Amino acid sequence: MANFFKKLFGKDKEKEQEEDIQQEELLDGEEQLSDEEIEKLLFEEEDLEEDAVHELEISEVQVEESDEPAMQESEEDAVQELEISEVQADEEYESEEQEEEEIEEVNVSFFSKLKDGLFKTRKNITDKINDVLLSFKSVDEDLFEELEEILITSDVGVETTMRILDNLRLKVKQQSIKDPMQIKGLLKQEMIEILGGSTSVIGTHSPEVILIIGVNGVGKTTSIGKISSRLKKSGKKVLIAAADTFRAAAIDQLEVWGKRAGVDVIKHQEGSDPAAVIFDAISAAKSRKTDVLICDTAGRLHNKKNLMEELRKIFKVIDREFPEAHREVLLVLDATTGQNAIAQAKVFKEVADITGIILTKLDGTAKGGIVIGIKSELDIPVKLIGVGEKVNDLQEFIPEDFVNALFGE
Repeated sequence: MANFFKKLFGKDKEKEQEEDIQQEELLDGEEQLSDEEIEKLLFEEEDLEEDAVHELEISEVQVEESDEPAMQESEEDAVQELEISEVQADEEYESEEQEEEEIEEVNVSFFSKLKDGLFKTRKNITDKINDVLLSFKSVDEDLFEELEEILITSDVGVETTMRILDNLRLKVKQQSIKDPMQIKGLLKQEMIEILGGSTSVIGTHSPEVILIIGVNGVGKTTSIGKISSRLKKSGKKVLIAAADTFRAAAIDQLEVWGKRAGVDVIKHQEGSDPAAVIFDAISAAKSRKTDVLICDTAGRLHNKKNLMEELRKIFKVIDREFPEAHREVLLVLDATTGQNAIAQAKVFKEVADITGIILTKLDGTAKGGIVIGIKSELDIPVKLIGVGEKVNDLQEFIPEDFVNALFGE
């Protein structure tokens, strides 16, 4: 039994010894493998370091190479931006010059239209005056009588003509003028002084109410349409009140002009109360924040009492409902009617506080001297004149330009 256990434990011991030897051999093998691996790893690390250094050198070179074009591009961009800014500055300067030229061209075209529009009047006044002045060798009373006839027949008016000639005689005496041609310059000065300086332009206030009055047939509706178009183009918000409810087709005509100008028309049925139309128009103008409200009115002079009452009601509505609005009352007169236009103005002046006159159809008459007569006898400034049928032919009246165009200068 003892031998059995001895053998048994002896075998286990031998087996343990064999396992220890195997483990030592395995450890020795592991140590050898790890040395090789370490050496291999060292070489790999050296290679990695060399690769890293190489990559770093390459990246530095690439950065340097990439920096040069970037710098060049940035410099080129800066130069290009500078050139663009210079070009833009030049374009802006050229644009300003072009705008100034366009404004000058517009002014020239307006003046040329005025000259063309006054062609008949110029032939009737200026050409005759030139012929008279050339026919006299000295300044005497006969010369003044010739000038008197020319001015009166051109509808300057008797009173205005006498005033002009009296002033001419005085200046001739004071300045010891002997040459008849010098009378022309003095005559121009007299006309400019009578007409006065430039008047206030309509539509410059906001809010503003413009009442258009005048007899039927003088061009009220057309004037309203042209004024609306003029103000709308200048950037104003415009509204039209069709308060001439008694004349047939007056409302329809205003609607046509409103569509052309892109302006709304406040209207009632034909025969309605004009003051009620104005009331509704004022309410609409306030709610829409309109700059200018243009009101058409009836122009029946055969019954002055009714006209007076009608206008009084309209003014009362405006005073009550729109007191903050600047008011213009413009009387439309037909230049072709001559002295009859002054008679109309006197009647309307009795019923309304007229602030200005629109003189239409000035291109169709040889009696444009009525402009001077109106201002002299009624002391009402002419604010707009019509020298053609187109929308732009209703122009602001500038006395000096008018007189220069009248004398062809």
